[in-house]
Amino acid sequence: MNRVALGFDAHPFGPGRLLRLGGVTIPHPLGLRGHSDGDALLHALADALLGAAGAGSMGEHFPDSDPAWKGSDSAVFLECARDLVAQRRLKIVNVDCVVIAESPKIAPFAAEIRARLAQLLRTSPEAVGIRGTSTNSLGFTGRNEGLAAMVVVLLEAVES
Repeated sequence: MNRVALGFDAHPFGPGRLLRLGGVTIPHPLGLRGHSDGDALLHALADALLGAAGAGSMGEHFPDSDPAWKGSDSAVFLECARDLVAQRRLKIVNVDCVVIAESPKIAPFAAEIRARLAQLLRTSPEAVGIRGTSTNSLGFTGRNEGLAAMVVVLLEAVES
């Protein structure tokens, strides 16, 4: 049995924060605002894993109304989602990630992000795709107000 899901997240830029994407700090004049560290890529990936596993959503597991998650490293969310996938006797086949932003450019950081995601997912870097795209100045990402991330995951049942 194979299971597929799409995860999406978006955050506005804000001053006084580090820009974290895929668990990597990226040099940028603005960070992402959010209840946690604002890592939209890790949020989208965790949400896709939860969805593919039939385990709900990020909002159900880690509500932004819960002060326990204030300022959290989003790697915690991804690790919990990864562990839930394993508990349901599923394994990650591959993940494909797209960051939508005018800036920063993702290509210079893609290898580092891929390696970090593979580490967090306990999979090989070859199972992780990462790339960036822009909206050609359209919408909130085009106006450099923030960025968005979309992730597709493929899970398969673990044979007994």
